Amino acid sequence: MTVNECIRLMTTFATEVDDTPARLAEETAAQRSRPGFAMPTYFYRSHRVYRRELEGILFKSWLYAGHVSQVADVGDYFLFDLGEDSIVVVRGVDGDIHALMNICRHRGSRFCSEPEGSCQAFVCPYHGWVYELDGTLKAARSMDGIAGFDPSAYSLKACRCTVFEGLIFVNCDPAAAPFEKALREIEPALRPYDLPTDKIAYRRNYAVEANWKLALENYLECYHCATAHRAYAQRHTLEAPSDVVAGENAAMLKRAEEATGVPGITLEHSRVYSSSPDFGCCAHTRRYALYDAFKTVSRDGGLVAPLMGDFKGYDGGAGDFQLGPLAFMLNYPDYCVLYRFIPRGIADTDMELVWFVRGDAEEGRDYERDALTWLWDRTTREDQTIIRRNSEGVLSRFFEPGPYHPEQERLCIEFVDWYLDALERNVRSGP
Repeated sequence: MTVNECIRLMTTFATEVDDTPARLAEETAAQRSRPGFAMPTYFYRSHRVYRRELEGILFKSWLYAGHVSQVADVGDYFLFDLGEDSIVVVRGVDGDIHALMNICRHRGSRFCSEPEGSCQAFVCPYHGWVYELDGTLKAARSMDGIAGFDPSAYSLKACRCTVFEGLIFVNCDPAAAPFEKALREIEPALRPYDLPTDKIAYRRNYAVEANWKLALENYLECYHCATAHRAYAQRHTLEAPSDVVAGENAAMLKRAEEATGVPGITLEHSRVYSSSPDFGCCAHTRRYALYDAFKTVSRDGGLVAPLMGDFKGYDGGAGDFQLGPLAFMLNYPDYCVLYRFIPRGIADTDMELVWFVRGDAEEGRDYERDALTWLWDRTTREDQTIIRRNSEGVLSRFFEPGPYHPEQERLCIEFVDWYLDALERNVRSGP
């Protein structure tokens, strides 16, 4: 953390300093006693809570790290940062993708500083230890003659890694349940977009000075959409209560398979948070309608890129996906948008967006970046403002949580229940 970031934290809010395991258990029990209500200030400014979140939730969940196109060739790598840690995702000589902790096994220096690149091996710039692309220690300068030194004992620490439909997920818990079983449940709805061969048209990080839970909760509900996101609300029926737009959704679902040419595109499956088959293995999909004037989400409702994968036409619908606890996709017949939330500190969160188009699409010929990104760039910049304002209010000593909307903030309720379960389990297992 930089000096400026520390100063910003100190001037933005007073963190909890009179904090103990007993206080954490007390606050968690109190929140349990008011189900359906938002969480109080304590959970957003306690360093003890944040540490527990990292150890017991975030480093034990399956998290989206990147796309296979970012490691297309042997030696290609990129960094995935989470909290204060850094993970190197790299394509090995065996063709597999590896996730390695960015920590030299000698004295702990980060051996990789560039956010992406390509190399034949990793060389720590501090003392020159060299690692193979799979993390095996290849050479430790001048250590050969040291009695008892065994190079095989000093491979880079690795994370679990899995690839699904071209998307790379990592998990730092060696005992984590596999993610593949949960993901296979939504495969019929995601496969038609042909993500493994798709192209990243644009990536952008939207940093927000707020706790990660506030950023995530904002995404999990559309109760705010009609007031905070006018352009979004003009296009997506998700902004309204389900009974109000039941007709639009029924009509879209009836025509979807024939209009798109994609069997199974209307699949609905949702096992997230506490209903996930295993911890951190959220998987969800459903299709909902756009308002009638829009074939896709663009300024005028017309297409902005060539049709994706198996799509033959438009049904006026959007595919909604959740992939783990912190990653989501919004998929239209001509492009896809992936949302990822990553904590970088107790009051700093990265919201990264990735826009995908079909693999053979060329910018300037088949799509224009500004037209492609217009809605979700605008919406996310609006989110930066409302999340920051939310954070300023939540961190006030005078904040008293109110009730969630039972339908439009239902996922927030589910998240809080899951979060409290995970926090309590970690409290029992730690000091």
